[in-house]
Amino acid sequence: MSTLVTYFSASGNTAKVAKDFAKSMGADIFEIVPEEPYTAADLKWTNPLARCNKEKFGKKDVPVAGEIVDFDKYDTVYIGFPIWYGTQPNVIDTFCKGYDWSGKKVYAFATSGGSGIGKTVEKLAAVTKGASEVDAILVRSAAQLQDWK
Repeated sequence: MSTLVTYFSASGNTAKVAKDFAKSMGADIFEIVPEEPYTAADLKWTNPLARCNKEKFGKKDVPVAGEIVDFDKYDTVYIGFPIWYGTQPNVIDTFCKGYDWSGKKVYAFATSGGSGIGKTVEKLAAVTKGASEVDAILVRSAAQLQDWK
């Protein structure tokens, strides 16, 4: 079995952490990309009509471009994302719903400009049903992940 690092990055911060972490572990990596990429206006959370707000409050699925063909070979999956409203963005939920998490260890690492980790573990567990373990940590760099799991 092997390890996979997946990530969604809105501004590049999460991408840097994910790439550095995957490289340090020798893990495979997969970028979670929405089918319709976000624009700067889509991510302007201070605008109540911005796409990120409509998705989050409307509990909308965000279709993901691409897929992991050999997902079954991974026993440990790290999922990186920025914190949106105290939890993962909807694109993460949509991504997770597309796979069988039975027996997998799921570790989320979240980046944030100021929000806490909130209810990330409980909300992530709901979309990774069957996972043997689900945990989450707030990070600013890949170095913080080295001694975690």
